[in-house]
Amino acid sequence: MVERNEQRKAPRITIAGGLSGRARATLDIHILDLSLTGAHIEHSAQLPPGSPCTIELPSEGKPLFLSAQVVWGVLVGAQQIQGGERLLRYHSGLSFAALTADQRRILASLLAELSAGSNPPESRLSV
Repeated sequence: MVERNEQRKAPRITIAGGLSGRARATLDIHILDLSLTGAHIEHSAQLPPGSPCTIELPSEGKPLFLSAQVVWGVLVGAQQIQGGERLLRYHSGLSFAALTADQRRILASLLAELSAGSNPPESRLSV
């Protein structure tokens, strides 16, 4: 076995039996529909119902971050990607949680733009 020279700034401690934690992840999503109360999205990772998340929408030159909760989720299919690998596709319903007056105003403005035929924004979801 080859020994590795550790160059850490602080020592690591092995946790016997494990320790629970949470990591945030960001998913690129496709918004299928959007309203003042929630969204129907398509994405590539399963989102358990009840999970809190944050949806990021570009708006007025800066992103709009909306707190939401996953209400439902379903596997809708898979697609072959390069190399023969399959990419799963999921749909989920999100319910927005307690929008501020400013968030509601900006979201209403974005919905009006989309109703008028402007291109949908590139969006992300943090879980």
